[in-house]
Amino acid sequence: SIRLCVAGERPQLRTPDFSPVTLASVAPVFTVTKFDKEGNVTSFEKKKTDLYQELGLQARDLRFQHVMSITTRNNRIIMRMEYLKAVITPECLLILDYRNLNLEQWLFRELPSQLAGEGQLVTYPLPFEFRAIEALLQYWISTLQGKLSILQPLILETLEALVDPKHSSVDRSKLHILLQNGKS
Repeated sequence: SIRLCVAGERPQLRTPDFSPVTLASVAPVFTVTKFDKEGNVTSFEKKKTDLYQELGLQARDLRFQHVMSITTRNNRIIMRMEYLKAVITPECLLILDYRNLNLEQWLFRELPSQLAGEGQLVTYPLPFEFRAIEALLQYWISTLQGKLSILQPLILETLEALVDPKHSSVDRSKLHILLQNGKS
């Protein structure tokens, strides 16, 4: 609460009272979408600490990072791809806290059938983990190809403007555009 002080009066700070039950009830959770070998899908919420323990992982293994990485720990494969984070076990694929609306159609329409062997995966005769990795990488590559098809005309136009013989000096703004597109 806010209280005005009269001149000469010392302000008193009051801290709100929090009970341990209140703090425990807001434990961080993951929204987990689970795909099994047959393509069955279930979604649920799980406390982060419970999920770490259940999978035999540590908190650092499941942090969001904006880098592409594939790591292994305790017979688990952890894949991070910008907004997509997945944990692959011999029995299932777990997608954690996906945040991209364009991902839903692929997740619930295409991925289950690919994992069950109805898709065109090269790794189908291999163990489940290979199918899951291939399906995730195929999606990732198709996403990157879409981004590249949008950027490619812009990059080519900028490059052509840089090597245009009509200009005797390099336009720094064009170089800046290339730098920004290079980061994309």
